[in-house]
Amino acid sequence: MIRAALALAAAMPLGAFAQDVSPPATVTAAPAAGAIELQSPDGRNAVAITLDTMGRPTYAIARGGSAVIAPSPIVLELADDRIGYGMSVTGSERRSNDTRYPIVVGKAREGRDHYSELTVHFAENTGQRRRMDVIVRAYDDGVAFRTVLPVQAATEATVVRGEQTNFNFPAAYKCWGFNPGRFRNSHEGEFDPVDVTRTREHNLFDVPFLCETGKAAFAIAESDLVDFAGMYLTGRADGGLGLTTRLSPSIDDPRVAVRTRVGSPIRTPWRVVMLADRAGELAESTLVNTLATPSKIADTGWIRPGKSAWDWWNGPSIATAPQPGTNTATTRAFIDFAAAQGIEYMMIDEGWYVGAGGGALVKPGVDVTRAASSIDLKGVIDYARSKKVGVWLWLNWIALDDQMEDALALYEKLGVAGVKVDFMDRDDQAIVAWYTKFLAAAARHKLMVNLHGAYAPRGLNRTWPNFVTQEGVLGAEYNKWSARITAGHNVMLAYTRNLLGPMDYTPGGFRNASPDSFQIRSVLPFVQTTRAHGLALYVVYDSPVAMVSDSPDTYAASPDGLDFVRTVPTSWDETRFVAGDVGDYIAVARRKGRTWYIGTLNNETARNVRLPLAFLGKGRFDAAMIGDGAAPTAIVRSRKAVGADDVIDLSLAGSGGAVVTLTPR
Repeated sequence: MIRAALALAAAMPLGAFAQDVSPPATVTAAPAAGAIELQSPDGRNAVAITLDTMGRPTYAIARGGSAVIAPSPIVLELADDRIGYGMSVTGSERRSNDTRYPIVVGKAREGRDHYSELTVHFAENTGQRRRMDVIVRAYDDGVAFRTVLPVQAATEATVVRGEQTNFNFPAAYKCWGFNPGRFRNSHEGEFDPVDVTRTREHNLFDVPFLCETGKAAFAIAESDLVDFAGMYLTGRADGGLGLTTRLSPSIDDPRVAVRTRVGSPIRTPWRVVMLADRAGELAESTLVNTLATPSKIADTGWIRPGKSAWDWWNGPSIATAPQPGTNTATTRAFIDFAAAQGIEYMMIDEGWYVGAGGGALVKPGVDVTRAASSIDLKGVIDYARSKKVGVWLWLNWIALDDQMEDALALYEKLGVAGVKVDFMDRDDQAIVAWYTKFLAAAARHKLMVNLHGAYAPRGLNRTWPNFVTQEGVLGAEYNKWSARITAGHNVMLAYTRNLLGPMDYTPGGFRNASPDSFQIRSVLPFVQTTRAHGLALYVVYDSPVAMVSDSPDTYAASPDGLDFVRTVPTSWDETRFVAGDVGDYIAVARRKGRTWYIGTLNNETARNVRLPLAFLGKGRFDAAMIGDGAAPTAIVRSRKAVGADDVIDLSLAGSGGAVVTLTPR
């Protein structure tokens, strides 16, 4: 069946999938070559590598005997021309691998690097006869490939201007994507339905791009982005079905995406097609992490997951501080709250250092090694330590970059647990390199990292496991100034952005309102979902350090569900998709030790759902359920004994949700 699907894809008119109607005038096209095939270890995913009529390397992907990606060219744009036309196959090698690696914090305790690999060597038939390799890996949960230009005189001093690698669709799939519309952005937006018959060159989709074929689901992503430019997806130049790659340009020369290094090969990141039978099952995959460079931190014992109180989202607003703000009294009050609730951390946001303020702007005289006069930084860190609470500090990335080594050394000396760095808002090659520089420096000083204004994950938290969470998401902060954070949006995030890695959505809002009574305000903001929906965010979303965002006063006045927030883990041993439909609802189960937690998010339409429990395996479990009550702030609790053969029935309110804790008996 798989061979037949690949043969069918290979037989499609290749010209229909070409980005350009003709090859460069200096290139003579070679005849199409026979396909070289590769299958995943379980035999369900298959890739065919061949040459099209213009001598371009192409790939096609099938799952379970059905075509997913039609023959798609792989071409790089260099300084003066393109490489990937008029080529011949000069050889190939195969290998396989099956190893496991520890995941320090995240959706599983370990990842499995189990793949079949094919490297195909190509060379131009005429001219400089430049060489190009395509490395393909087939996993049970997806396919990945990367392009490598070996070290050779003809490409030694070139630049990469762009990439013309396509993801051609054999049919008009049902798809969803986030179109930021520009390269310089904070990667915060909605994943909306996309009519793939109408994608255009001016579209600029972020990753992931999710599709359902009718027989399978896939998400286009990227991994191991190191010393390269970030990948976007845009409509094909010829208007055909599918997408093509566009690279984030350099900010000092928009004609250049990647400046290469003399003496080193030119290597793209992995272009990833995550695959599953159902879209929700993609949430189980660790493929983006697995493809990334292995950890560069030997001793990871100081990297600890947990939850954090936070002074910014709620105002700050706290009755026990005489003048709430970035000052010693307010910070100590939030530390007291964290200690009383068993919350591991407290985040001190913008305003604590000399010259802070202005968000993305950096004021003259800024100094991230000196605390503002309003706060005794050493004193509050020492106070937090006495209460067994760790302290995180917010920083503007430009201000930090100017004083990086001195600042990080000081924070290590003071006993800071981690730093939240903000406003990069780019994914060009220079900022990608800065990520590596900064994360390496933070690791040397045993500091965990939360990056805001960040591009979506590319597996870098495997390489630097101190990179515990990040933004790159339209999260709950938007409740302070908009009505965009709807229940439907939250459900879509679970099927899209959350696939790629940790997501600092900043949950914990306990001023729950129905959508028709929701009000926008910046101090003590509302959320337009039910309390149970908000609790489920802690299970469904992946964030090893998760915010407890509301005011201690709000939790004191309306505590229902705070006990769950206090005790729910933030790093997991296993993740399973339980039930759901894209955009409607999702139920995800995560295991810590022998205890399972299920989080269910619903969109604005009330519905009854059934959660099969086959993932439990042997034994009986006590199921403690928290569901929607009569009002948005109300919850209903119930308990029963269950096993793997049972089903839990839930009645979800519009904008509602539920959580279930399953403890072995």
